[in-house]
Amino acid sequence: MNIKTVGSVCSGIEAASVAWEPLGLNFEWFSEIDEFPSKILEERYPDKVNVGDMNDIPDKIIDKSISSPDLICGGTPCQAFSLAGLKKGLTDDRGNLTLKFVDIIESNDKIRRNNNLDKTIVFWENVEGVLSDKTNAFGCLVSSLAGLDEIIPRKKWPNAGIIYGPCRNVAWRVLDAKYFGLPQQRRRLYLLAGGKTFHPENVLFELHENNFPDYPKVPLTFTKDGHNYEIFREYTDCLYSAYGTKWNGNAAARNGSLFVVQDDRIRRLSPLETERLMGFPDNYTDVNTGRRSNRTSRYKATGNSWVVPVIKWFGERLIDQNKCELDLNPDSFSNRNCKKMDDSTLVLLDKELTTLVSGETINCSSIPEKVVFGTMEDIVSPNAPEKIYLSPVGCYGIVRRAEERNAKINPRLKEVLLSISSEMEYEEIEKKSRVQKRGAFSQKISENKKASNQTVLFDFNEK
Repeated sequence: MNIKTVGSVCSGIEAASVAWEPLGLNFEWFSEIDEFPSKILEERYPDKVNVGDMNDIPDKIIDKSISSPDLICGGTPCQAFSLAGLKKGLTDDRGNLTLKFVDIIESNDKIRRNNNLDKTIVFWENVEGVLSDKTNAFGCLVSSLAGLDEIIPRKKWPNAGIIYGPCRNVAWRVLDAKYFGLPQQRRRLYLLAGGKTFHPENVLFELHENNFPDYPKVPLTFTKDGHNYEIFREYTDCLYSAYGTKWNGNAAARNGSLFVVQDDRIRRLSPLETERLMGFPDNYTDVNTGRRSNRTSRYKATGNSWVVPVIKWFGERLIDQNKCELDLNPDSFSNRNCKKMDDSTLVLLDKELTTLVSGETINCSSIPEKVVFGTMEDIVSPNAPEKIYLSPVGCYGIVRRAEERNAKINPRLKEVLLSISSEMEYEEIEKKSRVQKRGAFSQKISENKKASNQTVLFDFNEK
């Protein structure tokens, strides 16, 4: 299929456009409702229409108020399947948007069928937690896309697999961004689907010919642009959308991977650095909103987005099928991997490497065959806002919370935090804490005495 046009659902700040437009794909419409990302789209893509609420897209496609593109991409809200979102799955309205996504594809296919065009190519991304969602949201999605009459029941789906369905072929794979040139550990699930003549598995999976490398060790101290830096690990934890406000009490605050020491002071990553960590151009999210872009909004926008180099990898393989080394079909897999159904075949790839009937080995792991590594030295920038530096009190708070929770903390990080928080500041902080606790305790005693006196008085009067 010759892919030229794209429609984007849950567009965010459009990592897909950044990755695919240079490859020649034309985005015909976006769909985003959040104010700040919508402002970015308006400024960065003034000639593109933002149709707003994705719930309205099926009707808009049917009445031809928007086009029916060759490919539709989207990452329906991941919060319903993440730990932060309490993993409510399809019982969460945001989770139900996964099924609305299928409605969009069906409407698009209806118009394309009337115009004698191939079925829509589908690209969908989400957190890997959707694979173990208790409401089986992923099973609902892939079964619906494949055109099955019944939902495939599974408590947990493997990280890679294929469904050769009566309506569409569907394939999925988990990939990690830290092997695509960015120093960020970010595992995400990617799904491709299309009509019966389209084989997404040939795009997603690779012929395995190379050994998987270990992540390289690099110096954790370096000098750049006249400034001295120290980092605490070669790559960061996953950048999350609440990084702007909840940066001091989670795992990343204890391993230090989302902190950087600049000239003996410790700070968070700046919005510019988080853009780089996701593969965006510098200052991509710094748009004119009538006031200078709010840092929290920029952190949220980047943390919710896709990783540009991973999306580019997909685009290159989709557009140029010669980049795909495989020619797979249901007969390529052994009986161990296949489950034959009435009108479809389910292939579950529960190992990182799978041996085919032909004897060849395919890579369905989170690591691509051609690995590219990036470094935090490429990410850091000296122009960090003063407000993102950690105060002595903030440094002490991270150590204190870790100790209270009996949680491990990076030894070097702890040393840096303690060096910034002087002994005098410790004493002042602890003294203040003791005074506050005594005050709260005294107030509680006073309240108890008052309640006791009131009770006695009440009893006396009753007698």
